[in-house]
Amino acid sequence: MSDAVVDPVISVRGLYTAFGEHVVHENLDLSVRQGEILSIVGGSGSGKTTLLRAIIGLDRPAAGAVRVLGQDLYELTHAQFRRLSRRWGMLFQAGALFSALSVFDNVAQPLRELRTYPEDLIADVVMCRLAMVGLTAQDAGKQPSDLSGGMIKRVGLARALALDPSLLFLDEPTAGLDPQRADEFVALVRSLHRELAFTVVMITHDLDTLVDLSSRVAVLADRRVIACDELQHVLKVDHPFIKEFFLGERGRRALGGLISEEKVGHGKP
Repeated sequence: MSDAVVDPVISVRGLYTAFGEHVVHENLDLSVRQGEILSIVGGSGSGKTTLLRAIIGLDRPAAGAVRVLGQDLYELTHAQFRRLSRRWGMLFQAGALFSALSVFDNVAQPLRELRTYPEDLIADVVMCRLAMVGLTAQDAGKQPSDLSGGMIKRVGLARALALDPSLLFLDEPTAGLDPQRADEFVALVRSLHRELAFTVVMITHDLDTLVDLSSRVAVLADRRVIACDELQHVLKVDHPFIKEFFLGERGRRALGGLISEEKVGHGKP
């Protein structure tokens, strides 16, 4: 096996983000490895969504560098950025479907924006993506207002996968779902990740989702990433947020056997 170092698919270095006098990130570093599922967690106001928006180019930080798929995001021309952005898909927390478009047209929208594919090919891709997420031809004709919360998430995921991306960004993918639907969605993401081998960056506050999906966990606190590692190693980091989030009653229920005096090192409260 080769010992060659593989460059990260996402590299954030020295990120500084502020809104007026309110500093959100200060000297923040983060790397995402190819093929992994990296979960980002943090308290309210820690800058999780702001970090994600910086990584996909929606917000430009005051300082720092972001490299995505080998390219310096903020040194690209508009045309270069548009080409790069086709290589990732984004599932927003509430789905962000276009209410005036059918399910079919929502999923077709990224393909039609390119203006390079004939409609018969677009139709084939859309129906393939819908099938991938467990939706049917009958579902394709529905309007977003006809869909349950779980179906909205699935349509949003199908749209995020329309261009066969290398990167998939998930913002609170199981928020608003009941436990059964959340488990089903987690199983779907796990299956698609295994089948399609894309890299996932996920913001979540749901511990069950985090445990079930994450290759590694990045913890935001104190304006930076205080830990980024496999979960069992993150649990050993002595920080108030980690103790509160992972090692409280809710965390202990979700983490189960991962938590013990030997593995965590904090002992029981």
